[in-house]
Amino acid sequence: MNTRHFIRSCAALALSLTAVCGHAQEFPPKKTITMVVGFAAGGAADTAARIIAKKLGENIGASVVIDNRGGAGGNIAHQFAANGPTDGSTILFGSVGPLTIAPHLMKLPYDPVKDLSPITMGVNFPNVLVVHAGMGIKTFADFIAYAKKNPGKLDFASTGPGSASHLAGELMNDMAGIDTVHIPYKGGAPALQDLLGGRVASYYSTLSTSQAYIENGKLIPLASTGLQRLKSLSKIPTIAESGYPGFSATNWYAFVASSKVPTAILDRWNQELVKVLKSPDVVDQLNSHGLTPQPGTRDELAKYIAKETATWGRVIRERKITGE
Repeated sequence: MNTRHFIRSCAALALSLTAVCGHAQEFPPKKTITMVVGFAAGGAADTAARIIAKKLGENIGASVVIDNRGGAGGNIAHQFAANGPTDGSTILFGSVGPLTIAPHLMKLPYDPVKDLSPITMGVNFPNVLVVHAGMGIKTFADFIAYAKKNPGKLDFASTGPGSASHLAGELMNDMAGIDTVHIPYKGGAPALQDLLGGRVASYYSTLSTSQAYIENGKLIPLASTGLQRLKSLSKIPTIAESGYPGFSATNWYAFVASSKVPTAILDRWNQELVKVLKSPDVVDQLNSHGLTPQPGTRDELAKYIAKETATWGRVIRERKITGE
């Protein structure tokens, strides 16, 4: 082969490889985009995801569908995303439980750090401890008094083992010296249904899940789990200011995807999702459900997950919390 022919061949090969790589990292992928949610429809995660997905689809000119894969405190959805498509067509609205809490409570069939890559933080919010009106409990002090007089008889719902709502209840048990019983569900909606039906006594609920029933009097809000009061429930105290200083158990959802998705596509997803989360109409809609959007860089999310993992790991070890 002469030099000129060799150069032409190399050039042709380079163009071919460029075309292949360009096609492999095509954005958005020329197929339906799937946003996986680890909880049943109707809860906070589902509500936030649908608000975000609608705007995202409009911005990128593609169909974005929600895939609710409830169960195991969100771990089923996280395992699915970890082992799912690697072309960027599937993104996961991940949650605090599977990403930072569950690894300390159980052996998982996936590694949240190795198998999932961060995209951007989504939303952050405290939970609200609510009871159904028929309980006759009107204040947080009433709740604690009832629990102390009736050890093992007062239960609380959660969105699954290792979820933020589970850890909030366990942390409350330890700090208050009470014995309330954990009842896990597959998401906020089914937990709420049993709470409204009187089949479970209390629930560390997201505001978006319980707000309508707080307003119509079917549920009684007792306290919130963050360090600051919720704006829309300004008369309801935090647990921290109700005799348990330092109590904090906030909830958050963040976007992640399979670690096998090309970095270039993950970066593009970050750009698009940050744009959505900063959109005034999306911000207003999320805020109306008690959800605070927190868009950021991929590195910021990685560091936040690492910090939360260390924090909850320490709490779980010190308080001897189990995933059962």
